[in-house]
Amino acid sequence: MPFQITTQPFGPLPTGAAPLTEYILEHTETGEFITVIPEYGAVLRRLVLRKGPNLFALLKAPESPQALLSDEGYASALLYPFPSRIHHGIYHFEGEDYALKMNEVHRDNAIHGFVHGRPFSVIEQDVTDTYARITMRYDHAGDTIGYPFPFALTVTYELIQGNVLLYGSNPAGDKMCALRVSYSVENTGTSRSPMAFGWHPYFMFTEDREDSAESVDNMIISLPGRTPIVLDEKMIPTGEKSFEEAATLPLREVQLDTAFRIEPTGVHPNGESYAETILTSMKTGVRLIVGQQTGQGKFNYLVCYTPTRRNNIAIEPLTANVDAFNNGQGLTILEPWETTSGTIWVRLD
Repeated sequence: MPFQITTQPFGPLPTGAAPLTEYILEHTETGEFITVIPEYGAVLRRLVLRKGPNLFALLKAPESPQALLSDEGYASALLYPFPSRIHHGIYHFEGEDYALKMNEVHRDNAIHGFVHGRPFSVIEQDVTDTYARITMRYDHAGDTIGYPFPFALTVTYELIQGNVLLYGSNPAGDKMCALRVSYSVENTGTSRSPMAFGWHPYFMFTEDREDSAESVDNMIISLPGRTPIVLDEKMIPTGEKSFEEAATLPLREVQLDTAFRIEPTGVHPNGESYAETILTSMKTGVRLIVGQQTGQGKFNYLVCYTPTRRNNIAIEPLTANVDAFNNGQGLTILEPWETTSGTIWVRLD
């Protein structure tokens, strides 16, 4: 069986706690793999996929426990129960005012929820001839300041043989692997609760024989049809710009920190709509494709961000707009014991 799951310690931690455990999901024949740290926010730390004869390390992520604990860029973080920002950390929901901890103090915002860094439990591991899969769960008792709503968040990472198109695989039987990220959340409380989900990967192109990542200035990005969100100096929405058709944009000397409401780029045979954002390396011609399920309650928003050190770019699928707890744009309201879910995928082409 070409797929396997193994573990290794990721430590020691500077806090003196026991080393974290890193799970490695690997295709032993192609050399492709992902690594996940369940005990630290179920963070996906490494993603290595093959195109032709070359392996590419595709994620910028902390290389050590110290870097993981001190990371302020939310590299590969799962963003829940809200992605992006809530102004002042304050929101109003069904007759009550709530105040979240502000963790972006210089802009006076709460940012990216609170499950990043929290311990998830591994509830399932599965290996077959066509995939390796790990599923993790985080249970929240409603005891976080500003969010007294219990939930069970489940996240699954899959390394799958064959290029992924939403739920299916390449009928041609391509042996190259792809990544699929799926989430499901259940409202385990007795009252309705607001929620939104996002993922915050920083993508790069680093060939296995090289030490440094390719500059973003040597890449182009193809975006789906979209409506840019107007943001103020606190990065809070104030409106929308005019709709822009799908387009390919060079990234040389371009600075992005932009939110979009996106349109589907296609429909899967099962009827589900999806959108794909394509990042192309001009050096190698390799295309990295980030797909997101769209439609009611799915990933209808996208943020793209180019950090100051221009060797990676954040491409962040979101189910809701920035400050959705206040503006309601894309916000999902879960009834007690109701669930919602969605899927993201990454592949090379």
